Amino acid sequence: MTRNRPVPKVSAEDAAFVRNLVIYEDDKVIVFNKPSGLAVQGGGGVARSLDDLLAVFAKSNGKRPRLVHRLDQGTSGVVITARTQPAAAFLSEEFASRRTEKTYLALVQGTLPAHDEGTLETPLVKVAEAGRPRMIAAKADRKGAQEAITHWRILARAGDNALVEARPETGRMHQIRAHLSIAGMPILGDWLYGTGAQSAPRLMLHAAKLNICHPDGEAMKFEAPVPEDFRELAETLGLQAGL
Repeated sequence: MTRNRPVPKVSAEDAAFVRNLVIYEDDKVIVFNKPSGLAVQGGGGVARSLDDLLAVFAKSNGKRPRLVHRLDQGTSGVVITARTQPAAAFLSEEFASRRTEKTYLALVQGTLPAHDEGTLETPLVKVAEAGRPRMIAAKADRKGAQEAITHWRILARAGDNALVEARPETGRMHQIRAHLSIAGMPILGDWLYGTGAQSAPRLMLHAAKLNICHPDGEAMKFEAPVPEDFRELAETLGLQAGL
């Protein structure tokens, strides 16, 4: 957040769009309900990102809100940003120290476990395949392997489909997607770890809740309602009882 940073121009349409995504805001933070398909950061041919749109909330000196965590482009749900440098440092430390509680919902398909809850602790390592980074299972002593812990619970079942609640304890790239795929129940619409468009038009992963300490010291809970396309597919699959 450099002083006197030029504020990028944002169209009136995009300004209205990003303001409509706001769940909560005050002088320290802004919380958004990011739709699937909107990238959090630019680069790599991304035409529009949440980071770009944060210019709408910039101060007159050019300071604008700052990202403190990420969601994959296909994932919908809660994203918190910081309005000041001290708030950004505080929130970043909350995530780094694993003091936040993140709850995701996923529609999956595969060989479902007999039990309804458990913990996935397979270490993950980043590899590049055809120029695309992805996470694969790794032995703990492999170079570059990262500890990864995901707690999961099946909320509803219908044949080989399920609605899964996932609570990642660590924050590795693609962690929930990779872990559920390794467990034999990839997320519908996941083009990298599942069957992509054969199962759903987009990645059916939603960041539903975020429990975090506000920079002012208050414990806060933010929730994003399930998107309509997610709800409709859950109903089609007979999984609506879990929502």
